[in-house]
Amino acid sequence: MSEGFMNLLSVCWKPFTNSGETGAASGVNGNYNGDGDDFEKDGLLWYRDIGKYGGGDYSMAVVQANQVLEDQSQIESGPFGTFVGVYDGHGGPDVARYVCDNLFRNFQARSTEDYGVVTPDTIKNAFLATENGFTGVVSELFNTRPSIATVGSCCLVGVIYQQTLFIANLGDSRVVLGKKVGNTGGMAAIQLSSEHNANLEEVRHELKNLHPHDPQIVALKHGVWRVKGIIQVSRSIGDVYMKHTEYNNDQILPKFRLPEATVMPIMSATPSILTHDIQPSDSFLIFASDGLWEHLGNEEAVEIVHNNPRAGIAKRLVKAALHEAAKKREMRYSDLRKIDKRVRRHFHDDITVIVLFLNYDQISRATSSSSSSTNAPHVSLRSALEH
Repeated sequence: MSEGFMNLLSVCWKPFTNSGETGAASGVNGNYNGDGDDFEKDGLLWYRDIGKYGGGDYSMAVVQANQVLEDQSQIESGPFGTFVGVYDGHGGPDVARYVCDNLFRNFQARSTEDYGVVTPDTIKNAFLATENGFTGVVSELFNTRPSIATVGSCCLVGVIYQQTLFIANLGDSRVVLGKKVGNTGGMAAIQLSSEHNANLEEVRHELKNLHPHDPQIVALKHGVWRVKGIIQVSRSIGDVYMKHTEYNNDQILPKFRLPEATVMPIMSATPSILTHDIQPSDSFLIFASDGLWEHLGNEEAVEIVHNNPRAGIAKRLVKAALHEAAKKREMRYSDLRKIDKRVRRHFHDDITVIVLFLNYDQISRATSSSSSSTNAPHVSLRSALEH
């Protein structure tokens, strides 16, 4: 491959930045947001009502419940496509932040190695490189900060490359497609992601097949199925105490220790990947951490997006989930809003929502015309670390 072509690919996938931009104009955490508009906050709710990416419009929102926000998310869009990530951390924010800093970079590197082509292996290898990178961080820090071995993150990624959508997932975040139903005016809700949560029978079956000699590979604790009786998700980035025996010892908290050494990793960082050819009837995608889906069903979320204006739609979904959370506790939404972070976690989880609207004509033109793809909006946007 010529050096000039490699440099071209690197530039095309590189998040768009402007060296002359400083301070607030650089966007949250110093990342240029593509349009130059400021993000907005309302208490613990952070949102971007609407923006443009290479395939249409997007809307984004996150609400904090934990003392430190454990969700992270990002949108990257440029001439060669669009990358969306939702990273739902557990045990702390470290892994979600690491993934947000490194997964897209690893994806860029592997796409460049493949002459700019994106395949399921491109994405899988980016996930595994990110996993290996964080395992290296744990190796460096474990003796002084052993708790780093018990932090992890679910990881949901969507990539639009030409007219193909790739969905890759670890854990229990979810993406749902809103698809037009003929000329009826209706909208079907189609879940595109596979989830890895021990409460699902097929996940328990998978774990038992992978670990046939371990009768306690899944255990029911307080009405919830958990891997080794400890954690609900079976795949993640991080959680190295469940993957490498040397990090499961008396240096970590007793609740994370396994009673016996493992002969193979209990959890996996290999994502489930789905490939979907984008159709004219595909209207929008809802990417969200499980905090949203605990309170809203797929059909309900799709109906909300279908029946309301695009601007602020991610915020509207978050608020719909919060209304449901309040209702379950027999309280008013206005009272829930007054509860501060940390205490708020007793009522709902951190919630991240990204809605991508799919403009089929725009995506098709970008695929067939190098000039139109070059003129596509450049976006490099990530959520705030905390409020």
